[in-house]
Amino acid sequence: MSQLNPSSGQPAGPRQPAAPAPVLTAVKLMYAGAAVSAVTLIISLALVPAVKDALTKATPGLTAAQVSYVNMLIVLAMVFGLAVIAVWLWMARANCQGRHWARILSTMLFGLATLGLVTVMPRYPGGYLAHFVIGGHAYSVIHSVFAATVLGLIIPALLWLTGVAVVWLLWRPACSAFFRPQSAGCG
Repeated sequence: MSQLNPSSGQPAGPRQPAAPAPVLTAVKLMYAGAAVSAVTLIISLALVPAVKDALTKATPGLTAAQVSYVNMLIVLAMVFGLAVIAVWLWMARANCQGRHWARILSTMLFGLATLGLVTVMPRYPGGYLAHFVIGGHAYSVIHSVFAATVLGLIIPALLWLTGVAVVWLLWRPACSAFFRPQSAGCG
């Protein structure tokens, strides 16, 4: 005998499977990825005055257009940082709900992150926060080797490893039934 749905009084569908342990772990890792991305964004915001100061000292004759260009790059980097956090959270929620498309999209986003890590990072040893191009010249704005290493190499590598673990967990055989259309979620 089927149970009644308390909100509508209609018969409730069959009981949905609970999220398997690999999905729950993957969701936790996605939340961790969002947290690391948020901390990175906060650190980046804290570095903005130092970035502007270093650029002013390195190129005292900056035009108003060049300063505007730098400000636009900083705003775009911050918007990108917020978007990355939002995507981590969105994918965590959707995968927790057993959405098949979310598992596929998470895998595709990981592929894009891998492509970005492989193609962009080797060009800029200090990472994308460490260099701006102004008037055809690249100026390093993070003078601390530690900051450049952490923001440019360690954090992206940590986030990539998190992505590897998430994708591996989401595609475990134990998760297949959960990602069928009738899944209920993480409870």
